[in-house]
Amino acid sequence: MAKIVGGCLCGSVRYESEAEVVLTTVCHCRNCQKQTSSAFSVLVVLPKGNLRIEGPALASVETVGEDTGLPVTRRFCPECGSGITSEVTATPDLEWLKAGTLDDPSWLRPQMHMWTSSAQPWVNIDDAIPTYERNPPLGG
Repeated sequence: MAKIVGGCLCGSVRYESEAEVVLTTVCHCRNCQKQTSSAFSVLVVLPKGNLRIEGPALASVETVGEDTGLPVTRRFCPECGSGITSEVTATPDLEWLKAGTLDDPSWLRPQMHMWTSSAQPWVNIDDAIPTYERNPPLGG
């Protein structure tokens, strides 16, 4: 895979990684819907510690995972509010990157849809892609 490069809407935050992508997913949980102000969040999952972020320190808000009850720290640009990453306590070895911030998201193909139990009824989900009503099994 080529280098992953992106940043926030205003350009204050930039990031890059050369890590192999662990997973690409679409999350339909209510927390992602609220954070993105949309029907879902598209995520690129990377091994933790492989994303280099430059710019101002990211602001954050801590929420609670809908299934696990464990903290989820959502990090975003303090200037424009663009969501950049989520740190999910239930998956401590992974970094959840907001795919909408990629400079070139054209390569991305979701490998799964998660939290489809919260999916908006007007969202069409491709039957060829695995779906999970809640959290998928991620090895634990």
